[in-house]
Amino acid sequence: MNGLKGELTAEFIGSFILIFVGAGCVAGFVLNGAQYGMWEISIVWGLGISMALYLTAAISGAHINPAVTIALAVYREFPLGKVLPYIMAQIAGTFTAAAVVYGLYRNGFLQYEATKGIVRGSAESQVTASIFSTYPAPYLSVVEAAIVEIVITAFLVAAIFAFIDDRNAFAPSKALFPLAVGILVAVIGGSFGTLTGFAMNPARDFGPKLFAALAGWGKVALPGPHGYFWVPIIAPIVGALIGGGAYDLFIRRFLPVDKSVTEVDSVQKGTDVSAEKGFSV
Repeated sequence: MNGLKGELTAEFIGSFILIFVGAGCVAGFVLNGAQYGMWEISIVWGLGISMALYLTAAISGAHINPAVTIALAVYREFPLGKVLPYIMAQIAGTFTAAAVVYGLYRNGFLQYEATKGIVRGSAESQVTASIFSTYPAPYLSVVEAAIVEIVITAFLVAAIFAFIDDRNAFAPSKALFPLAVGILVAVIGGSFGTLTGFAMNPARDFGPKLFAALAGWGKVALPGPHGYFWVPIIAPIVGALIGGGAYDLFIRRFLPVDKSVTEVDSVQKGTDVSAEKGFSV
């Protein structure tokens, strides 16, 4: 029980760091006019993930993403009994981080709304609600946005599976794994972030959206325009399952097997994440 408590605490902290750093960066961009482009914002999100992994992966594996947790349960024997507790800890961490970011930038929100004449909860307030969670580009339909999230999350999880695969001679070392995942997320964000905000993570989106709904943004946050809230929840899970399966089908089965290494080690089963690399985003 103490082991699971430590893992859930680590998932909470890792997920907190993700939003604390990422949403804090976006708040600076929107409220204070910080001079960030899409690439700079993507780099900050990626480095936030790297920091979360370096701090917590030795305890829980630092999934910090329900889609990754579910994919590991389906393809890498992560214990099913831990899936829901991990997801709840991840959502709690992102919700709490959104509240802290709001608290730190509270005066900035108030000044921005007063200066721009924006009433919180109105359609115009989506610009500030987007500090916390993702919204699609205006030219995308909900279905098109879902397809984007499925594709980029599939790529994310396939790459993560490559990073943790003992058969892969080019997988990053344990020390470099967090940095590799951060770069991966930054590259995806820099390439496709302008389409959907590169959520790729149900907890990253739902926790902050829930906070925003309670903090006055109401229906602009949940359910969001055109009921968009389900897209960053369902699409990343679908994408993660596709990406994990595609990796095993098209890459892993062609990699040479080292007979001196057990076919599926304890890390991939999720039973001893402290011994090897974590799993993220």
